Amino acid sequence: MKLDKPLYSGKIRELYDIGRFNNIDALLLVSTDRISCFDVVLPTAIPDKGKILNTMSNFWFDHMRDVVGNHLLSTDLKEIEEIPKNFIERSVIVKKAKRLNVECIVRGYLAGSALKEYLKQGTVGGVKMPKGLKESGRLPEVLFTPSTKESLGKHDINISFDELAVRISPETAQKIKKLSLTIYEKARQYAESKNIIIADTKFEFGFHDGEIILIDEVLTPDSSRFWDKNVYEPGKPQKNFDKQFVRDYLISIEWEKLPQVPELPSDIVQKTRERYLEVQNRLCEAQ
Repeated sequence: MKLDKPLYSGKIRELYDIGRFNNIDALLLVSTDRISCFDVVLPTAIPDKGKILNTMSNFWFDHMRDVVGNHLLSTDLKEIEEIPKNFIERSVIVKKAKRLNVECIVRGYLAGSALKEYLKQGTVGGVKMPKGLKESGRLPEVLFTPSTKESLGKHDINISFDELAVRISPETAQKIKKLSLTIYEKARQYAESKNIIIADTKFEFGFHDGEIILIDEVLTPDSSRFWDKNVYEPGKPQKNFDKQFVRDYLISIEWEKLPQVPELPSDIVQKTRERYLEVQNRLCEAQ
């Protein structure tokens, strides 16, 4: 197999068509060191970030294999000729699936856009919430709050479950909702045993041979909000191990979220890398 130009280049990942692998139509999925915030790719990369995302996703795909199938075919890249050295440890061979163009967001705690919505409207994902909930507090119930998955450069849009059902069919909507909540609950219990809180996360699914499978990435610091359970205290922002750290920096310098994107200072880059590495080490250590 030889690599040609990328079939697709997203904010973080690149896909290469590698033809057939073990008689299955396959892609090479490469996780880069790029980082995006507010749906914009920043000009500064985070060293080793792609390796961390790849390692963590592979760990969780394996951990969830009894819940749902996934796109992973192989982590052995020896059959791909002249593979660039920087692709090693950040690439996997995956099944070519028909992606569902929705993001399956699961929220267990009041943070981020959910907090903003609650303070403004008293709802989370359109669901009425009790009065008096605290920032970073645990929600009365775990919520499934889907969104669209827009093309590069556009903002994803929150949608109701009813609209999701119209977009992808009621049966498929029910299946991915159930799967998302089940995966989150299993991950939450495991993570708390490692003193990590998963405040919220998002999943992506696709169809392969008529079956729904988990694709893209799963439970990484890019797709999830990870907090340190050891110092968790509702009512304020939490110590985090995810890209909220970078978002907070961009908010602090009053960046207007326009295409003129600022470079990240070296200390922000280093601290982000350290946080990603810490949550990988705490969650993916030998069992």
